[in-house]
Amino acid sequence: MNKNDIVTLFEYNYWANARVLNAAAKVTPEQFVAPANLSHVSLRGTLVHTFGAEEVWRLRCWEGISATALPTEDEFPTADALWTRWQAEERAMRSYLASLDDADLNTKIQYRNTKGAPFENILWKLLAHVVNHGTQSRAEAGIALTMFGQSPGDLDMILFFRETGQ
Repeated sequence: MNKNDIVTLFEYNYWANARVLNAAAKVTPEQFVAPANLSHVSLRGTLVHTFGAEEVWRLRCWEGISATALPTEDEFPTADALWTRWQAEERAMRSYLASLDDADLNTKIQYRNTKGAPFENILWKLLAHVVNHGTQSRAEAGIALTMFGQSPGDLDMILFFRETGQ
């Protein structure tokens, strides 16, 4: 894996996030927090988990901070509040990615999970995981959004490539 590949994966990640978050901005406040048959209970819970995972992994990889918890739903009363913070996180991750070179991607990163257990992984694998994790969570959010009449549309990577000319 090289830097260009990782950057392309994150470009896709942010393209897909934007589609989901733009659709989420159209649901009612009640729909945003309503219990649904999702891994993280609601549309908000699923999106907050997805955001939190991105933030925690960046903190682990770039800043060497092993967070003891993910952000909570209470921090994001609305889809707009979540979107605002996610945009800041995206800028921070883009800055981090820009600082890397191909050799950095093979660095071993030591960190602790939120329960304090120690782990060590190669950086490019952690970064690829972030995008893959987001794909799963966006799929769940997409189901809820579709049930609320606000489908984010296709999130396929090939569509991203076609739309962006990547």
